[in-house]
Amino acid sequence: MKIEILGMGCQKCNKLAKNAKAAAEEAGIQAEFSKVENFKEIAQYGVMTTPALVVNGVVKISGKVPSKDEILIILKSSN
Repeated sequence: MKIEILGMGCQKCNKLAKNAKAAAEEAGIQAEFSKVENFKEIAQYGVMTTPALVVNGVVKISGKVPSKDEILIILKSSN
């Protein structure tokens, strides 16, 4: 599974990355994590508000920091 965190490296982006890693670990999901901080690359996803969570190329959440449990649900449904 490929998980991308879109954002410019702000505190909310870092929190989203932490929550996503914790959720993947709890679910036992092997995931490749990456951060996308380039505005042009972020815009290619159609995201105008960061942070955003992208799973396997699909934007799942943008503009807020979901909890680990919310991300866990997203990852399980995307697996």
